[in-house]
Amino acid sequence: MTSVAVPIVRVDGARRTAQDDALAIEEPLEIRLAFPGRELAKKPEEKSISITMRTPGDDVALALGFLVSEGIIHTAADVDDARHCGPPVREDATSNIVKITLGAGARFDGARLERHFYTSSSCGVCGKTSLEAVRSALHAPLVAGAPRITPQTVHGLPRTLREAQLTFERTGGLHAAGLFDATGRLLLLREDVGRHNAVDKVVGEQLRAGALPLRDRILLVSGRASFELVQKAVMAGVAILAAVGAPSSLAVELAREEHLTLLGFVRDGRFNVYTGEERLVGAGAASS
Repeated sequence: MTSVAVPIVRVDGARRTAQDDALAIEEPLEIRLAFPGRELAKKPEEKSISITMRTPGDDVALALGFLVSEGIIHTAADVDDARHCGPPVREDATSNIVKITLGAGARFDGARLERHFYTSSSCGVCGKTSLEAVRSALHAPLVAGAPRITPQTVHGLPRTLREAQLTFERTGGLHAAGLFDATGRLLLLREDVGRHNAVDKVVGEQLRAGALPLRDRILLVSGRASFELVQKAVMAGVAILAAVGAPSSLAVELAREEHLTLLGFVRDGRFNVYTGEERLVGAGAASS
């Protein structure tokens, strides 16, 4: 269940009407990581590594996508088990805890969990230390296999995404991340109250399908392009990230360094190319 009905009073001019309104559900999700114990420990060590506010649904994919973006896992083979644990929050719901158990062969540095994950926000993270943390974890350079796309393909992405947003249609309160092929065909859509969660759900699903890295795909997000979203795109091997809103300065800096094509303000038949113009074909030369 991704939405819930609540009683409201709607005011239209001077007229008041009692009715129900659909709201997107927001609940915390705790992500726990179980990994091979150090030295002679017999049991895997377990650690809570993140709590995020999310729209319930696709929680395991969200957790897997988060671990991809943090450089903790790279392929489905790195994961032994992934499931909800703990009591359900309601009769019609799962728990708000997901545990990911790493396989013995996972290339995992347990010492990373001794350091705090950087603090993120909807508009991106500020600070050179964040860039350095991302550089140290990158493993999928965006060189071979990147698609070349036309402006017409880009122009069609927002409408396709919007028409597929079923929960947004009911609530008006969810972000979306859509994965497209180079022709603009929508392959996968996920919605969530958080843009970063929607992207994690897409990446996690693709990890489970064995489809990473996503070098021949386009990722469209419904809001701004923050540093965090560029990081997630790069870690998943996405070559083209498009956003309906604006990018942050640090997002552009990271996209340029990692050869990601970053498009912003993709709406109303126009968009800005911030980095990676070489992947755009069928458009005239830029004029000053």
